[in-house]
Amino acid sequence: MKRVLVLHGPNLNLLGEREPAVYGTTTLSQVDAMIRKEARRLGLSVRVFQRNGEGPLIDLLHANRKWADGIAINPGAYTHYSYALRDAIAAVAKPAVEVHLSDIAKREAWRRVSVVADVCAHRIMGKGPAGYLEALRWLSTRGSKKA
Repeated sequence: MKRVLVLHGPNLNLLGEREPAVYGTTTLSQVDAMIRKEARRLGLSVRVFQRNGEGPLIDLLHANRKWADGIAINPGAYTHYSYALRDAIAAVAKPAVEVHLSDIAKREAWRRVSVVADVCAHRIMGKGPAGYLEALRWLSTRGSKKA
């Protein structure tokens, strides 16, 4: 059975109330329930966490590095400038999927930059919560590390 670590970054705990026109009305607990249901359907074991701090996200990557076969991560704003998170993803050396609820390529110029993209094997943007489910499906069938 494949094991997938799912990490939600900063401010995702406010899903459902934070900028619903951009991020939708689905709450984080609803997203997590969808993730767990899809994981069961795919025969995956998942661990799901949300942290607002950069250090705690890195700590979770380190702590789960031997357990996880793959990672689905929405780094939130850390996408755009956290080289520490980028290095942690690289150091763990597991196939990672970068997930964004909105399409960052169509947003503000500063949001279009991803410092984690080069250490992720796949990227999913603009599909709302369904992007996490797509990430699970991708990891379950093609989870190979980007060369």
